[in-house]
Order: sequence, then structure tokens, then C-alpha cells
Amino acid sequence: MRQSLPQSLYLLCYTVDKGKFELTNLQGRGQLLRAGALTELALGGLLGTEGRKVARRSAKPPGDPFLAEVWRDLPTEKPKRWLQFVHNKAHTAEEPVREQLAGTGAITVHHEKRLGLLAVDRVVVDDPAQVGALQKKVRNAVLGGGDPAQIPVDELTMAVFAAEAEVTSVFTGKERREHAPALKKLAAHYDAIVPGLRAALRDSYLSSRAVGGGWGK
Repeated sequence: MRQSLPQSLYLLCYTVDKGKFELTNLQGRGQLLRAGALTELALGGLLGTEGRKVARRSAKPPGDPFLAEVWRDLPTEKPKRWLQFVHNKAHTAEEPVREQLAGTGAITVHHEKRLGLLAVDRVVVDDPAQVGALQKKVRNAVLGGGDPAQIPVDELTMAVFAAEAEVTSVFTGKERREHAPALKKLAAHYDAIVPGLRAALRDSYLSSRAVGGGWGK
């Protein structure tokens, strides 16, 4: 079964060699999921862009419930800036995408109590090798130095977003610095496809990082 872009971005934040989602990679994951949904809607022709603003196009909502939820948030008439649609409901993005992945068997969610009192959800990836293969594809989009136009748009999007949200399970800080020219080319190509969204994701991530935000589980 094909994974949606938000589902793939969720899994991309998993640190395979440590067997867990590290806290540092949960800080911007809600925003990643929203931005992934908005990208998928843009590619499907379900939203329109005007400058650095966005509006919903007249169409039936997508079949995916999370994509439909994000689509319904968009204005139907006067376009508005991307940031609010990435940031304001980022805290609501985790649960529906997690439930989708659990439903397909990609992850297992264990409901536990710590110290016998605090309820927490522990998420286990059922096929770490598959996540590792996904991360390898995304890394190759940058480290391989290929023509951005020849990279599948999902992989290009994930590479660009992983860099903007500083997802260390994909790129280390050193790699982001060393491959800044390649990332800049990929970002420019993405911006030509969905103008303004990447910058909104970066602004949202930096805002959350500044206050120690994050809603991941």
C-alpha cells in the first residue's frame, strides 16, 4: 500500500540504529506532517498558490482523512499566507497520521504507564529496514548530487523538509553544512513547485524550537 507523504515523513524521523524516535526529531514533526499534506494537496491540484499565499480549489476533498482535514482548513476565497496552515494545528497532526500507520501495520503503538501513573504511548516501527531504505533514498537526493528535476518529487520534498526541520535521523548538522549548495538547488526546485511553503515550514520549526515546542509521541 502506498504511503502518503505525511506518513513517510513521520517514519523518516525514526532513528534506526537506536531503535526509537529521538526527542530532537519530534520537535518539528507536527509541522512536517502538515507541510507534507499541503504538498500532496498542491501536487493533486486541490489547492492553488498566489505569490506566497494559498487557497483551496473547488473540488471534492481527498479520500485520505488527514489530507481532507488539512484541505478543509484552507480558505475558499481570499488566499492567506502558508504559515498558519503549517503551524497553528501542528499539535493535532501526530495522532491521525500515527493511527493510519498503525492501521497498515507500519508501526505498533504501546499504551504504557510510567511510574504507575503517567500514561504514555510508545511507538515501535515494525520494519526498521524499510525505514532505513527510505532514509537512504532521501539522503541520496542530496548526497548524490543529481539534477533536482530528475529526483522523484516525494523524495525531493522529504529531503528539503528534513533539512529545514533539522531531522537528524536523515542528515547530521555537519552534512547539512557540507552539502548546503546541493540543498539550496533542491530547495529552489521545490519552491518552483509549491512557492512559499518551505519558508513557512522553516519559520514554524524555528518558532517551536525557540520555545522548546513539539508534540511528538
